[in-house]
Amino acid sequence: MTLSTDYTPPTDPLDILHQDHQIVVANKPSGLLSVPGRGEHLSDCLLTRIQAVFPEALLVHRLDRDTSGVMIFALTPHAQRNLSMQFETRSTKKTYVARVHGRLEPKTGTVDLPLIVDWPNRPRQMVDHENGKPAVTDYRVLKSSDSESRVRLMPRTGRSHQLRVHMLALGHVILGDPIYAEGEAADHPRLMLHSEELRINHPDSGKGMSFRAKAPF
Repeated sequence: MTLSTDYTPPTDPLDILHQDHQIVVANKPSGLLSVPGRGEHLSDCLLTRIQAVFPEALLVHRLDRDTSGVMIFALTPHAQRNLSMQFETRSTKKTYVARVHGRLEPKTGTVDLPLIVDWPNRPRQMVDHENGKPAVTDYRVLKSSDSESRVRLMPRTGRSHQLRVHMLALGHVILGDPIYAEGEAADHPRLMLHSEELRINHPDSGKGMSFRAKAPF
């Protein structure tokens, strides 16, 4: 799958969850890039849409194109530095919800598997115990049947495709994943992964803040 041939981003209006003098928080739709890709045809993204309304907006973190949910942008260089450090030192708290293939057991657990890019098959990532970077995900099953499970995912690290590869490694690929799912697990209208909640400390006041967007699936 290549982005260059099939990028038709959704035209949903901006869904702003919060804004103040330092930050703006939005609910990213599935199918929209976080930042511009290479080439004019990949220029439409949440960052440029945000900057059309808030010209001073600066990038802090990213979500995969096919993942929806809470994304925060800085409105000042100070806020960008402060928030970037919070992500780097893992003092933010991120919660995702996903629908995965099959019945995931046990109901709670931790996946601790190091990840590295699968170079010949980019953008795929893979588990590599020798050369991979540490990646840890806590999970909790919310409900399940023989065909699928609804899971809350709480990554402790922020590796590329971490949640997608960790679920795949457990044998329960995220439904609708255009890269990792096959067969009936792939036959869904979108990647069933949503960034449900993000907790940060406000870059100005230091006060803890939580932003939520309900999963659309």
